[in-house]
Amino acid sequence: MKLLEGKNVIITGASRGIGKGIAQVFGKAGANVAFTYSSSEAPALELEQELSAMGVKAKAYKSNAGSFAESEELVAKVLEDFGGIDVLINNAGITKDNLLMRMGEEDFDTVIEINLKSVFNMTKAVQRTMLKQRKGSIINMSSVVGVKGNAGQTNYAASKAGMIGFTKSVALELGSRSIRCNAIAPGFIETEMTDKLDEKTVQGWRDAIPLKRGGSPEDVANACLFLASDMSAYITGQVLNVDGGMLT
Repeated sequence: MKLLEGKNVIITGASRGIGKGIAQVFGKAGANVAFTYSSSEAPALELEQELSAMGVKAKAYKSNAGSFAESEELVAKVLEDFGGIDVLINNAGITKDNLLMRMGEEDFDTVIEINLKSVFNMTKAVQRTMLKQRKGSIINMSSVVGVKGNAGQTNYAASKAGMIGFTKSVALELGSRSIRCNAIAPGFIETEMTDKLDEKTVQGWRDAIPLKRGGSPEDVANACLFLASDMSAYITGQVLNVDGGMLT
């Protein structure tokens, strides 16, 4: 039997990058995958077909996780289409980097809305279902930047640090109903976004990491798989750094 056989999973922001990697690993593990995208419809539909070919149920939903109303609508649709929700992975996120002196209010507010408020929106939306079934795993995609900060990313760091505080609080609130909530803090993960950087910059990042390489979306997905499965049944309220030793 596969590790997540028959489990129903929601992943926000999964049309590319880390989210896509999580969806692929979860599909191989037997999970039915509902995932969201904001604008990249073609890649989302392609991923839907790829997952369906694995023999699991998969469906892409266009939804803005930063909207409370859209999050509630999404969860209602997933419950109707899939019949239940066992795992929620809050992965949707954006960056709008700049030094604080040059950062506009809109750039701060937008990052907080998409990265942090989305976690509140989606967690609140699935909470009732998980409370009724007295089980569930919620995984929030934070960042090493949320742990240590980073110049030029005050908005992003604040959103990811807030996610960690949210994670620990939800773990305390929902633990008595066997609902677990954990966070993952990825380090330098090589995705389509990092492909746009020059090789010298990327190599500089790699050289500064103890394992001397960037991570892959699959590295993060495997950590998610562990936290979603019963292998981590006694783990909640934790932050798992997937960073090659960057914060060691």
